Order: sequence, then structure tokens, then C-alpha cells
Amino acid sequence: MTVAFENVLLILSILLFVSLVGGKTSYRFGVPVLIFFLAVGMLAGSEGVGGIEFNNPNVAQSLGIVALNFILFSGGLDTNWQYIKPVLWQGIALSTLGVLITAVLVGVFVWLLTDFSIYEGLLLGSIVSSTDSAAVFSILRSKNLSLKGYLRPVLELESGSNDPMAYVLTITFLTLITTPEMNSLGAIALFAQQIGIGLIAGFLMGWVGKKVINNIHLDYEGMYPVLMIGLMFFTFSFTDFIGGNGFLAIYLAAVYLGNQDIIHKEQIIKWFDGFAWLMQILLFVTLGLLVFPSHLLTITGIGLLVSLFLMLVARPISVFIGISFVKMPLRYRWFISWVGLRGAVPIVFATYPLIAGLEIAETIFNVVFFVSLTSLFLQGTTLSRFAKWMGLLEKDIPNTDLPLTIPAKDNIRSKLTEIVLNQDSFAINRRIVDLDIPKDILIAMIHRNDEYIIPNGSTVLEEGDKLFLVSGDQKAIYRAFYDEDNEDE
Repeated sequence: MTVAFENVLLILSILLFVSLVGGKTSYRFGVPVLIFFLAVGMLAGSEGVGGIEFNNPNVAQSLGIVALNFILFSGGLDTNWQYIKPVLWQGIALSTLGVLITAVLVGVFVWLLTDFSIYEGLLLGSIVSSTDSAAVFSILRSKNLSLKGYLRPVLELESGSNDPMAYVLTITFLTLITTPEMNSLGAIALFAQQIGIGLIAGFLMGWVGKKVINNIHLDYEGMYPVLMIGLMFFTFSFTDFIGGNGFLAIYLAAVYLGNQDIIHKEQIIKWFDGFAWLMQILLFVTLGLLVFPSHLLTITGIGLLVSLFLMLVARPISVFIGISFVKMPLRYRWFISWVGLRGAVPIVFATYPLIAGLEIAETIFNVVFFVSLTSLFLQGTTLSRFAKWMGLLEKDIPNTDLPLTIPAKDNIRSKLTEIVLNQDSFAINRRIVDLDIPKDILIAMIHRNDEYIIPNGSTVLEEGDKLFLVSGDQKAIYRAFYDEDNEDE
């Protein structure tokens, strides 16, 4: 039966609407929206109530690559250098060494537990080695978690930057399986080539992109996001064409552009954020359509063992080793270990063995899907409770964006934000003039004892003051009023 294109659009629009409405509900209850998006796809699939026949890993992989381009590029654009700079090396260590350790540990575990070869085990370990930024962000935002110290920037940097490493490992071990004549030295050379070219191409294309955007002088503002899409796809495809890691290149290019002065920067960032969410929904629903729920039942045993080993053994070991060079409270390390949510990216990577025609490919895909679901259910739904149990929440510091965006130059993101000073703030009983407040943070008003005060340099701050702040750097507000060095170890 031939389905008209208009009917396809109707089905897609219905799935999109259901996903948005259901995702909003799950968001309120602290459940990762990814779970609902996948569930919509599974219910709409051939074994669900929708009965939609879809069993094309090539289409799913192609959509996954396009979606990951938008997701990684959007995340890079919104990465503030001043925000991640204090935790740069921790984030890099977790997204590189941590991913490698996770892949090796899971791979060896699968090899010892099943009839997988060592390379097949390492391939599965590589596929599930990266955390999912969409799942991490949705949980942190749904519960409005205000985490102590630099926990949040560490988690955001790791989850936003570790996909390229997992991709390189996946391609490396897949090549070792499909090309028996390649030895270990060849695999190491391939790995180094992917990372090296990706690094160079990313920063180079970011620099070129800045020059192009600021000097092309387009007639319509709405054309600048389109130009950015062209730069994004060119960066990915060109880097891949010359043998580098395209995902790494587009992420680095976006980080570079996001921290430069470019025309219509605010509009471009907002546009990419919305489109990244659209791509995530389409990707998750498509992956839900691709899986056959009945096939998951056949791998429940091995899937559960791999999930538990990943969450309780491999992830903690990779975190403790990966950031062993950093002085950090033990409870911080345990919390980072628990925030190891797997999501859509491993499922996308699991389509590569399917397309390569590996005999074990379907088992790998089903195990990876099961691991992602288990991680989201067990870790995603307990994340806020775990943070509270570990004493890592700043309960008395609401930091809420008010519904006001202050017009500024295209390269400035200024918002009106409020915070309440509690007893831990070093700013209490001190004059504003004596505080080392960054120049891009302005105290516009103070609410104290049912009165509103217009402050000046001589105004002394008191405990319980509600400060209304105008800031171009939302991530620096906490550091401006709370001394990180005085945190409880």
C-alpha cells in the first residue's frame, strides 16, 4: 500500500504533538523526557498500537547523524568559556579518559560473560561509553536543582563533549572486526587521526565561520541561522571527508563561535536551541520505531547485567580514575558517578554494526537499547533524591530566570535574575563596593523586609536579601556571591 506524503506528515505531526505534551508531563515529575519520546516511538511501531512498519537502520542512522549535528552544535554554541574554564580539565578527563575506561571495562565484562569476541565486547562497551546530555539537562532542569560547587558545569561539559570520543572508539573497534588485516597499531593510528584532524578542523572552521558571518552582510536577519546550518554541515562533512572526527569538529567550532562576537548571536543561539529540541524528539521517536519490544525480552538477562555493571562498577571506576588528579570531595565524585545517564546517542551508534552486517549486530542493538532504558529509569528518576541524600543541593538559593530579556547588542545575553542570600554567602554584612562583582553583573534592586531598595556602592547586604540582578553571564552569578573555597569538604 502506498502512503501519501500528506499522510506521512499527518502521522509525524501527531507523534510530535503527543511527544511534546507527554514530555511536558514527564518533565514535571522528574522523569527524563527521552523515556517518553522513545515510548511514543515504540507504541507507534509495528508491535505497538500504531502498527507503523519501520525497520530501516540506514534511515535511522542518517537521521541520527543530522540530529547529532544540531544537538552538538547547539550545545557548543551555548557553552560559556568562563563557566567551564575552572572545570575544563575535569571535563576533558571525563569525556576522554573516562569514556575509554568505561568502554574497556564494559567490553572485558561482556567478553568474559558471553560468547562475544574481545573486539565485539569492546565495540559494545564503546557504544555505551558516553553519557547523554539531553537526559542530564532535562533532569537537572525539571527539579530546578541548584548543585553545590562546580558540579553542574562539570556534568554539562562532560555530557556535551564525550560523544565524539565514544564515536571514535566505536568506529575503531568496528573497523578491527570488519577488517581483520588491521592490527593494533593501525587502530591506534586511526584513533589518533580521527582526534587530531577533528581538533584542528574544529578550531579552524570556527575561526573561518566567525569571519564569514561577520563579513557576509546578508539582507535578512533570518538568513543568518541558515548560514550557520551551512557552516555546521560543511564542518562535519569536510572533516569526515579528510579522515577526521566530524562530531568533535562541529562541537569545537560551535564552542569557539559561541564565545566570540558574531552578528545576531542571540537569535542564532535561540534558533538552534529550538531546532535541537526538534531533532531530539524526531530522533528519539525514530529509534523507538526501530526497536522491536519483543526482541528486548530475549536479552533481558544479559542486558540487566551489563546495565548494573555499567552503573555500579564501570562508571564509578572511570570517574574516580579520570579525575583522580583533582582535589574534590568524595561525595562529589559519587554523585558524578551516578549521573551517567545513557540515551539516544548509544542507540544511534548501535546502528553502525547493523549496517556493517555483523552477525552479532542485532544483539548489540537490543542490549544497547535495554541499557539506555534501564539507565534512564534507575538513574534518571533517582537523581534529585541522590543529590539531596548526599547533601549537594543549595536549598536556600533560588536562582530563577524572570520572564524578561533585556535588549542588548547581538553578542550579549542579558537577563533579569533573582537570588536570595543565605548565611553561607560571604557578601552578607559587606558593602557592595567592597565586593569583587564581575562587571557584567548589575544589582538592579534589593527586596528587604517588604521594601524595595535601589542600591548603591555603600549599600550593606543582609542575610535574606533578595537581589534582582541584570547579567550577561548567568553562570557566574553564584560565584559572585558564594565563596567556593569555603564549601564543606
